[in-house]
Parts: sequence; C-alpha cells; structure tokens
Amino acid sequence: MSNLKTLQQLAEKRRSIYVLNNQLPVANEEVVNLVEHAILHTPSSFNSQSTRIVVLFGDDHKKLWDMTEDTLRVIVGDEEKFVSTKEKIGSFRHGAGTVLFFEDQAVVRGMQEAAPLYADNFPTWASQSNAMHQYVIWTALASIEVGANLQHYNPVIDQKVASTWNIDQDWELMAQMVFGGIEQPAGDKEFKPVEERMKVFGA
Repeated sequence: MSNLKTLQQLAEKRRSIYVLNNQLPVANEEVVNLVEHAILHTPSSFNSQSTRIVVLFGDDHKKLWDMTEDTLRVIVGDEEKFVSTKEKIGSFRHGAGTVLFFEDQAVVRGMQEAAPLYADNFPTWASQSNAMHQYVIWTALASIEVGANLQHYNPVIDQKVASTWNIDQDWELMAQMVFGGIEQPAGDKEFKPVEERMKVFGA
C-alpha cells in the first residue's frame, strides 16, 4: 500500500467521536508519545514553535470537565436550561483524557519584534500552526483506534485551567481535544460537491 493511500485513509478515518469511554485501546504512554512527535514535527511560521500542549488523564481530565461544568452553570444561571449543557459536558467527562492546546504569546510577541514587517501576521500564523497540531494529533489518535472530538470552552475556563495546572500566563488556551475509547462510531458524513469548493487552473 502506498504512503499516499495510507495517509488518505487516515484522513478519512479521523472523525468527531462524541460517545467515548475511559478505556483506551493503548497505554497512556503511547498517547503521550504521539503528542510529543506532533510537537517536534508539526510546522510553524519561521520555525517559531509557539504551540504548547498539556495532556490530562484520569482524575485531572475529570477535574477539567467538572470545572467547565461549574463555570457554565453560573453563566447559564438556569438549572432547567442547563440540562442539555450538563449532559454534553458529562459525555466529555466519560472520556479517558483531554489534550489542551495553547499558544505561547511571549513567542508570538518575540517574533513580531524580530520581524516587524510581518508583525500583524504572526498571531494568525500561530493560530494556523496550532490548528495543524490539532489535526496531526487527532489523525494520529485515529490511527491507533482512539476516538476524539474538539471543543472550545476558552476563554471562559482559561483562568481556572491556568491556576489548577500552573500554566504560564503567556500560554493562551486555544482548544480542548477530548479522547477515549470509541463507544459509538461517528455517523455518515455529508459532503458538499467538490466542484463548489475547489478550482483548478492551468492543468
């Protein structure tokens, strides 16, 4: 099987899996290793390497979603209206862990100072690099039969996350990727016509 075909098959396999359990099909160490590989080999503008990652397992993972639920309950303010949100947060808590994605704003500021001509672009480029880390890790998890979904409860949980895990104040939270054993696979996916989404010239 060609490397291209393998890569394409993994891209198709990577889906948003929402029904997860805490029984990983691999050791925690294997998840940590694939995250380390992504940090080393995912590209960044000017090789700035501004993405930062925290991986939570077990009780730390549950603590994240407990504090998220508590924070959102206060924001919603109505227990009856909060029911659906509580159920959603509970589904994340059932997973085995969470990958927290950050961007180190100290690095971004340093790049802006070093290359002022591109200063306005560095925040966008950092966000793009962070997204690549998310995709690489998500696809790598799919390759080892670990399900995942991506959430964005930042910035409402930023301060609690920072204080709980002693996160550097320059690390800006970008996303939270819940992962775990696949309790229920993703359903069918609908695709908009490629010809509406892509143009080719000069071929």
